Amino acid sequence: MPRFFKLIINIVCLGALLILCQQVWAQEWQPVRGGIPFGISGIALLGQQNNSLEFLIVHDNKQKNQGRLATIKIQSKNAPEYLPLNWQNNLALPIDLEALTSVPKNSNDFIAFASSGKAYHLKFQPNSKTISVIKEFSLSNIPPESNFEAFALQDIDNKLVAVWAHRGEAEQPAIIYWGKLDLQKYQITTLGSANFTVPFPLGNVRHISDLKIDSAGIVYVTSASDAGDDGPFQSAVYVAGYVGWSGNKLVWRQSSQLVPLHRSDYHKIEGMELVPGIAGGLIVGTDDENFGSYVYMVGGSN
Repeated sequence: MPRFFKLIINIVCLGALLILCQQVWAQEWQPVRGGIPFGISGIALLGQQNNSLEFLIVHDNKQKNQGRLATIKIQSKNAPEYLPLNWQNNLALPIDLEALTSVPKNSNDFIAFASSGKAYHLKFQPNSKTISVIKEFSLSNIPPESNFEAFALQDIDNKLVAVWAHRGEAEQPAIIYWGKLDLQKYQITTLGSANFTVPFPLGNVRHISDLKIDSAGIVYVTSASDAGDDGPFQSAVYVAGYVGWSGNKLVWRQSSQLVPLHRSDYHKIEGMELVPGIAGGLIVGTDDENFGSYVYMVGGSN
């Protein structure tokens, strides 16, 4: 009998250890690439299959010999596959790309957005893994000292709604802007703005480092703190509010009590995407400066 009980105890302990290992794996951040030039500043879904996800990402680089775009493929528990993409040869390289959003109802079309307020309408060719630039355009009437880190599009009531944000820093609040995009004229019309601050992180916080809008008009934001190229870093994900039409008026309803949906004490989240479906969740990408980039699926299936 003692041997039997010892065997039972060993089996229980082994089972608990296996479960713990699975939980640790499920919570694991996956490294993408090392080094400052490979930080993820924006991310958008390219495609989903049964056991894999593919994303387009942007880097906020400024030098000629540094990449601007890449794809990453996440398949099962394998390390993400990173594929750099070339910018169109006959065009000047963008400076400081900080956001990336898909264009609703336009397959493989994306808008990349720079901190200056300049936007790039991109077309991704999945077979050749190449990018072409359809059009360059800019925000108008940009307030002085603006530093944009977020831009997202969503089709709401058959109208192309845009939400973007000046990041803010420390005591200076972020500013959320909302409006509409006419993709025929490449004209963004600003319809309103509001200040926005988060309770966490503290210190050198950028109150908005990215944002996305779901099909119901819910706006998700990430916030991040950056104490330097070696950190330490902190980040959080919030539901910031709701944007939608009330008659012919586009209205913004901001959350009065911000609840962190996720927080990290080790990474600087600068990119976020909403992934629908059974294996989906909210994927975040980091720009951890000297430590490179990581991705993590909040609430996703592992």
